[in-house]
Amino acid sequence: MSGDISPPLALLAELTHRCPLRCPYCSNPLELERAGAELDQASWQRVLSEAAALGVLQVHFSGGEPLVRRDLASLVRHAGSVGLYSNLITSGVLLDRARLAELVEAGLEHVQLSFQDAESAGADRVAGLAGAHDKKLSVAALVREAGLPLTVNAVMHRQNLERLPEMIDLALRLGAGRLEVAHVQYYGWALANRRALLPTEAQLERATAIVAEARLRLKGVLTIDYVVPDYYARRPKACMGGWGRQFLNISPAGKVLPCHAAESLPGFEFPSVRSTSLAEIWYRSDAFSRFRGTDWMPEPCHSCDKREIDWGGCRCQAFALTGDAARTDPACALAPDRALLDRLREADAAAPAGDFVYRQIGGAPAAASGPILAPSP
Repeated sequence: MSGDISPPLALLAELTHRCPLRCPYCSNPLELERAGAELDQASWQRVLSEAAALGVLQVHFSGGEPLVRRDLASLVRHAGSVGLYSNLITSGVLLDRARLAELVEAGLEHVQLSFQDAESAGADRVAGLAGAHDKKLSVAALVREAGLPLTVNAVMHRQNLERLPEMIDLALRLGAGRLEVAHVQYYGWALANRRALLPTEAQLERATAIVAEARLRLKGVLTIDYVVPDYYARRPKACMGGWGRQFLNISPAGKVLPCHAAESLPGFEFPSVRSTSLAEIWYRSDAFSRFRGTDWMPEPCHSCDKREIDWGGCRCQAFALTGDAARTDPACALAPDRALLDRLREADAAAPAGDFVYRQIGGAPAAASGPILAPSP
């Protein structure tokens, strides 16, 4: 029985891992799913219906790049038919006026558009795709013309943080109602690129001051969300609102995850929507129950008066840094392993940034910085 477990509020539908960009901080796993492993349209429609019946309110269509899927409009239409609010999280480089009109007609309600920098050269270098930034600028205009609310996702790191004021100005010029200034978090491809991406403490302090000033100046004009890097935090974040409390993620192949990085954790058999209902997975699976609530917590978490605020922090980060997903998140100043995180942060922030290891279909992140790819014809 569900007992006192609340239904999830949001579903991240990762329709595909395919993407024309090669961002070195991509949150997808290092082993990317190929097209042949993806759920088909009928399966996704069934999943969306199950999500609505479970109590989910919002579906975020993501990837990779969700616009790679030719059935995206059909999935958006089905989401609306079962009462789900639909949001598209996209790089924008595959979107044109006709495709956007199709999505709007299907019922799309919001667009989140990612930007890698405030100017073309830096942005295209991070994306690994020539012409990507200029394409995004034109897509932002199309979104606003279509009357859809626009959120700009600005992923910030060591190599673009000096242009944060320009990123804020860019969001204003594009007519965005919301700007997410999100420092890179170090899982997956970002962990492989930590030395190239981790900002210095001075950079972070300046960025925090810039955001604070902009929030005051632009109150009522632009909402600014600010996500600091865990490596500089004193308290851990409540990752996804707490493990198995508010959120579920479905991978392109149909695995159901408590967060987008959970496949990095050993010792789990994440259930699949191919064989198990979402309700069964949410309420009864070991994958969602293992770190739900507070009973699993070690000290100092278990007796901490903030244990139902941060919910123990991030399990994927605990594993990445300590090798044990059940340990206290080292982002907490009280964690037994905090000194480990401090040493890693200080060493990486003091080292030369170096080249990017770009995201790539086909497995291990072995490539060096590589060329900027020309756009496909």
